[in-house]
Amino acid sequence: MPFTTDNTPKIASVDVLARVLEAPVIPVFYHADVAHAQQIISACYAGGIRVFEFTNRGSNAFEVFTKLRSYVRDNCPEMLLGIGTIYNAQDAEAFIQAGADFVVQPVTTADVAAICRHYDVAWVPGVMTLNEIFHATRLGAQMVKIFPGNVVGPDYVKAVHGPMPKVKIMVTGGVEPTIESLGAWFGAGVSCVGMGSQLFKNADDLGALSGRIADLMDFVKTFTR
Repeated sequence: MPFTTDNTPKIASVDVLARVLEAPVIPVFYHADVAHAQQIISACYAGGIRVFEFTNRGSNAFEVFTKLRSYVRDNCPEMLLGIGTIYNAQDAEAFIQAGADFVVQPVTTADVAAICRHYDVAWVPGVMTLNEIFHATRLGAQMVKIFPGNVVGPDYVKAVHGPMPKVKIMVTGGVEPTIESLGAWFGAGVSCVGMGSQLFKNADDLGALSGRIADLMDFVKTFTR
């Protein structure tokens, strides 16, 4: 069984995917301050979030991630913590060894796919066209990410599932933390959604954030039972 650098056993990619499908609302978040990031993760966890994507978008992202990994393990034991905005195999391997449960890309690259296969870590590449989706699945993707979702809309997901009915789709970009938005996307057949800045607007009140998330999670369960 593969282990992280702190000798914690890794979760197999198939098991990660199953857990994502059970908890299909995924915050997409970056902040340079560790304490603030910990507070956000705790608030999300209290609201029912069980899958969280931290993004590799700052110069100290790796340092923050490693501290969050320890924090999540000690305080949010049911939470999967993945890394997003990965472009190359070197970064993918570093974050995997630091404990990333899954890797998300804004693009699709064969070298990152190979690293994720090597470590049996769930890999979610970024796609848009049918050709890109097909290419990603040939490289081993069990789920693909359509970004930016607001450009194509829920009807595009319905159209994709015509020729590709079995492809699992995560959509990010333009997904709003409202019943109307989530209803449209899950009604169109997405497997999960990623939400970034829209979810964290006015997030100074962490209790209110947890409450909003809890309401959304209860609604999403009506689509995923």
